Amino acid sequence: MIQTKKLNFKYNDQAAFSFPDIKLGKNENLLIIGSSGIGKTTLLHLLAGLLQSDSGSINLYGQDISKLTQYELDRFRGQNIGIVFQKPHFVNSLTVKENLQLAQYLGNKVNQGRIDDILSSLNILDKKNKNPKKLSQGEKQRACIAMAIVNSPKLILADEPTSSLDDENCDRVIKLLKKQASEFNAQLIVITHDNRLKKHFKKSIKL
Repeated sequence: MIQTKKLNFKYNDQAAFSFPDIKLGKNENLLIIGSSGIGKTTLLHLLAGLLQSDSGSINLYGQDISKLTQYELDRFRGQNIGIVFQKPHFVNSLTVKENLQLAQYLGNKVNQGRIDDILSSLNILDKKNKNPKKLSQGEKQRACIAMAIVNSPKLILADEPTSSLDDENCDRVIKLLKKQASEFNAQLIVITHDNRLKKHFKKSIKL
């Protein structure tokens, strides 16, 4: 169960964001759609525990994450949440494989076989010893998805995963995300301004 109630957040002296409540049952995915500046990425960061809300609650799988210490929150995120950021977050001095190993180490879930399985399912197993900077844009995108799911998260959060993509690649990426979430028994929340994604989700919220 994923549930939020009366979430509010404010950056310093700027206007406060108030977010609609979210309630997702087992195996339900969600599209959160809204225009630029409406607070989409802020909401994703709240759900991921990267920001602390000013008020309200976020309950993920029986855990109110607002009540966790920073150490507990970092550990919970590492073990339960995978994030596909808008821009790649790789350590460029490491190979793709080494980046995934680092993510596993930080999440305390070291499993070399899983790395190969994920890269194989994303058709980039042959790129595992390459530096991320040498990957094509599409390969980087798939490597980002691998980073998000390498620790078998219960929840995958994706921030604008189809921005700047044409229709064909937009469909390809969102289907890939849904497929990976389904195969690894995770839930998927996509935050975007891209109206083309509506047809891929049964449940959506407009900010």
